[in-house]
Amino acid sequence: MSVSSNASSASRNGSVDDSTTTTATTDSSELAHILNRRQEIMESQEAGIEVPRTFKVVNVYTEFHEFSRKQIKDYQKTFNTYDTARDGFLDLNELKYMMEKLGAPQTHLGLKKMIAEVDEDHDGKISFREFLLIYRKAQAGELDSESGLNQLARLTEIDVEQVGVSGAKNFFEAKIEQQLRTNKFHDEIRQEQEERRREEEERAQRRQQFQQRAAIFQ
Repeated sequence: MSVSSNASSASRNGSVDDSTTTTATTDSSELAHILNRRQEIMESQEAGIEVPRTFKVVNVYTEFHEFSRKQIKDYQKTFNTYDTARDGFLDLNELKYMMEKLGAPQTHLGLKKMIAEVDEDHDGKISFREFLLIYRKAQAGELDSESGLNQLARLTEIDVEQVGVSGAKNFFEAKIEQQLRTNKFHDEIRQEQEERRREEEERAQRRQQFQQRAAIFQ
């Protein structure tokens, strides 16, 4: 075989390896999630805590039969773009970054609402399967037209090359709106932190009062 043939073969092999890296990473993260879930169930059962049953369909091509394989692969590519931690999930910060890049920034509470709407296993994150639920709901008309999830589904379906020029005229307006939402985002975080602080103080006060009453009978 010639040198050029070897180089061509190596190039093809390299491209195959690159294309399978993302899939392998997703598969390993899914396996890690399953193992962690089993560990949590075992620990909860040992502690006498009832664990609700959850069911997980691994083969998304079978479950989401309304989408073609190409569509699912395109959704996977979008998901991986914003899964910056490469752990197979979109957490709140990654979702925040995604919505900002799409030009539809959300408030802190808005992001939490988006996650909760598809977070079937209640882990506070969006897995790829749950990500696909967004498009299923959008296709079925189950999302509010102004909801964050509907904006996500609509904006990730847009061909940027087709809307880039016309969308540019709204750039400055979008930047102003984004700044306003960002400020509100931080305000909501501070409010949540303040509420948690008050709750902790109230619990500490109740414990102190209980200890004082208990001391009377000692």
